[in-house]
Amino acid sequence: MTNIQYQSGAIDAGGCVSNGWALVTGKFGLYIGVGFVTLLLIGCIPFVGSLLFGPVLAGFYYIVLRDMRGEPVDFGMMFKGFEKFVPLMVTGLIQAAPSVVATVLQYTVDLRRIVGSGGAPDVNFYQSTGDVLAGVSVVIVIFIIVLSLIGIVWSVALQFAIPLILEHDLGVVDALLMSAKAAFSNAGGLILLIILQILIAILGVIALCLGIFVAIPVIYAANVFAYRQVFPYFDRPDFNNAPPPPTEYGGSYGTNY
Repeated sequence: MTNIQYQSGAIDAGGCVSNGWALVTGKFGLYIGVGFVTLLLIGCIPFVGSLLFGPVLAGFYYIVLRDMRGEPVDFGMMFKGFEKFVPLMVTGLIQAAPSVVATVLQYTVDLRRIVGSGGAPDVNFYQSTGDVLAGVSVVIVIFIIVLSLIGIVWSVALQFAIPLILEHDLGVVDALLMSAKAAFSNAGGLILLIILQILIAILGVIALCLGIFVAIPVIYAANVFAYRQVFPYFDRPDFNNAPPPPTEYGGSYGTNY
């Protein structure tokens, strides 16, 4: 594994959000457009979106990583992740695995409900069948809830894997292991960051649902700032190696190194 150093207890959740907000509002049109296309590609096409999750998210991260260094960015860079499509696709699938399984199970529950209420004659045989289907559906729903909770932990543990592949050319296994180690060493900051991001998403939905197109870029940008706080050094030649000043984005980013 590449010798990449990471910081423990380094995440300033409030700073990540405020820095993400400052970055997004600084190029508002670009981030709204990129965020909309990102959400469209990975959120509106069942299963296909899971295949595109890693490459598309990597493209968004690439834009943020460049922008936070003051380097030129444009809309076309959101497809930068497709240059490493296979490792990013595999990583994205692994990261999203619990959600994919939960989605499949949800479709199973819906299908059972349709079958169970499909206008069958009111006889004991069909009543018994309906009871069995209802019982199976309850078990599946409970399993979905448990799987969703596991999925949150899973996703948090692996959330650094995509930018690690993007920036350091790590293999899939190395990126996943490195991400898990770094995430568990910054569990408190990540948990607080997730809580803040949930609040941002709720506010986005409340704002006539249009606010979600602002919330999503801010949330993704905040994740990149969290990544940079945990992995504060650039090793790739296409990124500027000079650290930004602590007050670059009006937050605490960069003050701890």
